[in-house]
Amino acid sequence: MTIPTKQNSPTYRLFVLIVMVAIAGFAQGMLLPLLAIMLEKAGVSSSLNGLNAAALYIGILLASPFIEKPLRRYGYKPIITIGLMAMIVSLLVLPLWQAFWFWFVLRMIIGIADNMVHFATQVWITTTSPMKKRGRNISFYGFAFGLGFGLGPFMTRLLQINEFLPFILSAITSFAAWLLILRLRNEYPAQDVETGSQSGTWTRYKAVVKLGWFALLPAFCYGYLESSLHGNFPVYGLRSGLTVEQVSILLPAFVVGGLITQMPLGFLSDRMGRKPLLLMVLFFGGATFMSMVYLEHTFIGLFLSFALAGAFVGSLYSLGVMYMADLLPPHLLPTGNVMMAVSFGLGSMIGPMVGGVFIDLFERGSLYYSVSGILLLIFFLGICFRSHAPMKNQQKEVAHS
Repeated sequence: MTIPTKQNSPTYRLFVLIVMVAIAGFAQGMLLPLLAIMLEKAGVSSSLNGLNAAALYIGILLASPFIEKPLRRYGYKPIITIGLMAMIVSLLVLPLWQAFWFWFVLRMIIGIADNMVHFATQVWITTTSPMKKRGRNISFYGFAFGLGFGLGPFMTRLLQINEFLPFILSAITSFAAWLLILRLRNEYPAQDVETGSQSGTWTRYKAVVKLGWFALLPAFCYGYLESSLHGNFPVYGLRSGLTVEQVSILLPAFVVGGLITQMPLGFLSDRMGRKPLLLMVLFFGGATFMSMVYLEHTFIGLFLSFALAGAFVGSLYSLGVMYMADLLPPHLLPTGNVMMAVSFGLGSMIGPMVGGVFIDLFERGSLYYSVSGILLLIFFLGICFRSHAPMKNQQKEVAHS
């Protein structure tokens, strides 16, 4: 039986890809707290629990250098399909055997599969979005992931009913996403129209760094602060006198703040430009985190500051993707997206380590110093950045849809 395909109209394709991203984010957001709770109940130490959680990001980093070549050869649809199938199988197998290293390996596989889905959808959206609508389209992408990631932790409540239930429901939603992707016609990334061939991998990497190194840093920064907040803040918050209930309220406040401004910032970037907006959110985000040093004993002040910080920096990753797509010619976008994923993964792994060191070194404000420091550092690097991308690349993108 052949499933009828639908012409890839911009609206339908964008809808399907956004749904895909939301479901992938949902699975990722569910697994982090769900498996942490199950490992805690099994008596696994907090350090080993954190190591197990890092397996997801290790999978992302391991897969990143090897995804681009198959994507260029086979197109977007097969890469997304393989990633979804691997995710579905892993989700169904996870609850069958609750062993530390078994879960570690499966989490790595899920990280690889998740990266395949995100990478292919991200490149597909950036390469098919005209420049005047790129901010809007990628903001939809960021909002969908954030919404899915934010809803995922609610699945932990289903553990009281049955330990298999969250995994089965997540696998079902991933299967539904696969049914949607079947109706899309496969497409391929743009080739190098100037040479008619593909240059070497290292040559493309160097070209991306030369044309848009600053656009890669918001992804690093977002991975750094997201993993620091989710990995270090519960420890720091409890040590600074906050209750478990207060900590559990402050982190969602940051997520909600980011969701509220995700699309408005995307639309605004289409009007005022990506770099000025990036510099603005980096500066005010860093200033907001720095102010928390003086507000940490006032819960209401902290709550408002977390929501405001999320509103400023919750869109860093998607804004970085937009700016990168503006700077690079179409044939370098897959390479640029690979480097964005690597940058995010490195930030996600470095953030909790630096945050832990700061907590040991400083009694007061340690985590806020760590996060605000990286935001302001990248702000100053952005001031120094000068784009070397030829204007003809951007002119091609304006005509591309």
